[in-house]
Amino acid sequence: MTDRTRTPGGLLRARALGIPFDGTPGACNAVTDVPGVEVGYTTLIDGDGVRTGVTAVLPRGRAGVATPCASGWYSLNGNGEMTGTAWLDETGSLTLPVAITNTHAIGPVHRGLIDWVVANRPELAREWLLPVVGETWDGYLNDINGPHVQPAHAVAAVDAARSGPIEEGSVGGGTGMNCYAFKGGSGTASRVVEHESDRYTVGVFVQANFGARRELVVAGAPVGHQLLADNPMEEADRFAAPGAGSVIVVVATDAPLLPGQCTALARRVPLGLARTGTTGSHFSGDLFLAFSTANAGALTSTMAAGGPAYEQLRFVPWGRMNPFYEATVQATEEAVLNSLIANADMVGRDGHRTPALPHDRLVELLRDSGVRLDVG
Repeated sequence: MTDRTRTPGGLLRARALGIPFDGTPGACNAVTDVPGVEVGYTTLIDGDGVRTGVTAVLPRGRAGVATPCASGWYSLNGNGEMTGTAWLDETGSLTLPVAITNTHAIGPVHRGLIDWVVANRPELAREWLLPVVGETWDGYLNDINGPHVQPAHAVAAVDAARSGPIEEGSVGGGTGMNCYAFKGGSGTASRVVEHESDRYTVGVFVQANFGARRELVVAGAPVGHQLLADNPMEEADRFAAPGAGSVIVVVATDAPLLPGQCTALARRVPLGLARTGTTGSHFSGDLFLAFSTANAGALTSTMAAGGPAYEQLRFVPWGRMNPFYEATVQATEEAVLNSLIANADMVGRDGHRTPALPHDRLVELLRDSGVRLDVG
């Protein structure tokens, strides 16, 4: 059985500290528990100043690129970027790999996704390509204005994508990110949803780079105001105000949903983020994407004549969506905490340092707050 308490590299996850969570996780407690979903990373750590990378999320794996998924997106706050969303609004359909990187690397990563399609699925490249690329700002630790991320790094992330357990913390696009002024980055979790005789999975992947230190809440305990020491990022007055940053969240499910229902899942992501304490800074770009891998082929469109005159979508009735909303909120909360806990101190450009969330002190504070830790 997969160990849900550690990453493949042996880093502790939130459950390793006994933090209690609601809901039933999937086998890996990861977005890759949704059948077909693959995640790949390119991590760039070089010299004193390069702390960045690219994350690729493939809804149907490399083999399934070109088969659309029902999809939707939501912006809690628009101080950020996610490309391709006008086409998502128009069609409710997601076809290509999704990438996440730093704010100033959207261009080369966008180009890299196109390069991958041209090389691997040239028939798709005969029409237009509008990849989805999201970003968060890593300029405190990373030389964000340098041309360190190149199209080939996006290609490599797609080629590295795998199912099963995935690494978390300072990897891929999350390499240089900070969350609640601790070291943040990449995190994931999943929940199983029972629907009549069927079992579906809702998986969440976050690139966490948001929140002020004083806001942090874990398992309902407001621990942030007791963890204010050793806070070099927020004490550096030449940088943005506490709480600035961004968060990109990808929600995946194999439940059959309409595009509008995917948008409804994306709208529930902020409720999971709020469980970790954030109030949504004006200077944080908070953008969320959700997709369903069910109904394969039903959303395929072509300019060629002779296609089917009608298609059909099977979907969960709107009145029975609540368990899927609940799963999204629960998995989002845990994914954020995994991004914090599966991490270590990092020193980056100009000697800037971000400490990791101290595990022992966190456990002590949770116990003092009356949280019943699951240490068995």
